[in-house]
Amino acid sequence: MTTVKTEPPSPDVCHHDNEMSAVVEPAETNTQKGLVRAIDVDFFYGDFQALKKVNLEAPPNKITALIGPSGCGKSTFLRCLNRMNDLIDGTRLEGQVLIDGIDIYTKEVDVVELRKNVGMVFQKPNPFPMSIYDNIAYGPKMHGVKKKSDLDDIVEKSLKGAYLWDEVKDKIKQSGLGLSGGQQQRLCIARSIAVEPEIILMDEPCSALDPVATAKIEDLMLELKQKYTIIIVTHNMQQAQRASDYTAFFMHGEIVETDSTESIFLNPKDKRTEDYISGRFG
Repeated sequence: MTTVKTEPPSPDVCHHDNEMSAVVEPAETNTQKGLVRAIDVDFFYGDFQALKKVNLEAPPNKITALIGPSGCGKSTFLRCLNRMNDLIDGTRLEGQVLIDGIDIYTKEVDVVELRKNVGMVFQKPNPFPMSIYDNIAYGPKMHGVKKKSDLDDIVEKSLKGAYLWDEVKDKIKQSGLGLSGGQQQRLCIARSIAVEPEIILMDEPCSALDPVATAKIEDLMLELKQKYTIIIVTHNMQQAQRASDYTAFFMHGEIVETDSTESIFLNPKDKRTEDYISGRFG
C-alpha cells in the first residue's frame, strides 16, 4: 500500500498510542499484501469504550466474518480499518491497525489513499445520483484517470467483476438509482473495485436484500476473494457459514473467539459463542 505524507488528524478526532509499538512484533515483518492485523485495539466514543483489546488477523484472499449481537462493536471495528471513525468528533483509537505491515494510524498515512486501498460497501445500497457509468468512473477520475478509453475499460471491467455488466451494458448512461436493490448493491461493489483496492469491507451488505439478491452477492463475494481480502459484518449466521473462511465473535466490545468458520460453528470453544450461534441469545 502506497503512503504519502500528509498532515496528522486533529487530536480530538483520533488518538494513537505509540507506546503500543514496544510490545508487538515489528510492523515490517508483517508486510504480506492485503493482510489486516489489529493489535490490542481500544476504541472510544468520548468516554464510552466501544472496543476493548481487540486482536484479529484477516488474511488475504479469504473472507473473514464478524458476528455478534447488535451494539457489540462489529461495525465500529470495521470502520477502524479505513479510518471512517475519524469523521466522528471525540473518537480515539489506541493500539495498532496494520495493513500491508503499515500502521494506518501514523501521521505518514494519507487517509485518501488508505480509503482507496480499503473499499467499503454499506448496509443500504448507496449509488450516487448519477449514471451507472459515472458511478463507476467517479473514483478513477478522482484519482487522476482522465482518458475516456481508459475510463471505458475500467467501467466495463468493474461491472463484469461485480457480475453486473450483462444486465446493464445497454443502459449504462441511465441512473444507477433505477436499478433494483440487489443490482444497486452490486453497482456499489463495482464502484469499490474500480479503484483497485486490496481490501473490501462489507457492513451487512445483504440485510436489505431478498434471498435471490443475497445469493448473488454471496456468489460474488466468493469470486472476489480470489483477488481481495474481504471482511464482512453480518447478523445472518447462515451467511457467515456459507460465505466466510474465518469468523470472529464479538460481544460487549471484545472478541470472545476467533477461528476457522467451520470450527466456530461446529466446535466452538466458548459457551457464549455456542449460545449465540444456536440462537439462545442475541
